[in-house]
Amino acid sequence: MQALDYSPLWLSFRVSLLATGLVFIAAIPLAWLLARKNFWGKELLNGLTSLPLVLPPTVLGYYLLVALGQQSPVGRWLDSIGWPLVFTWRGAVIAAAVAAFPLMMQTTRAGFEAVNYRYEEIARTLGRSELDIFWRVTLPLAWPSLLAGAALTFARALGDFGATLMVAGNIPGRTQTASIYIYDLLQANRRDEAGLMALIVTGLALLLYVVSQTLTRRMVRDK
Repeated sequence: MQALDYSPLWLSFRVSLLATGLVFIAAIPLAWLLARKNFWGKELLNGLTSLPLVLPPTVLGYYLLVALGQQSPVGRWLDSIGWPLVFTWRGAVIAAAVAAFPLMMQTTRAGFEAVNYRYEEIARTLGRSELDIFWRVTLPLAWPSLLAGAALTFARALGDFGATLMVAGNIPGRTQTASIYIYDLLQANRRDEAGLMALIVTGLALLLYVVSQTLTRRMVRDK
């Protein structure tokens, strides 16, 4: 068995960590909006943000290429400031973040919905602002769900293949993540190395899933 190259795994860690950070920031306000407010188009917004769960990865990657490629206004602007996304590790971060976004959003939304609304009403009667209520009441009570969502997001980003390949490509040492590396190993008939890398990724994903479920059960128990 040839020596295994662990650099794709470290790249996957970096991509997943950054993608989780982006999703964490973006999903929380949207999850709160869907959990606490009623407005026209709410279900449509929920459906649009959940699409990455059901779209084929190549279709998701295609949409990202259209939106971020050099032919798009966003892509041209990013190129002009020296921050191109397509065929870079930054593109891998965006692809992984978009693919994993629904997991964070739905888990966090469920956490907000599980918070007893009476606590927020009591805070309002005491003259607290909506922002203060969010930071001091809602967020602390929903915190286990946020952490559970972050764990699922990291696991999903770590294993992304299709969207990442479409947007970032397969450039060894630059955009070749662990999932893409496993594919290359199989193509080269290096099945032992592919199996070992697959076991590592599977173990990490299983660990993160267990953490997520533990936090979710804690949220339900403390409700």
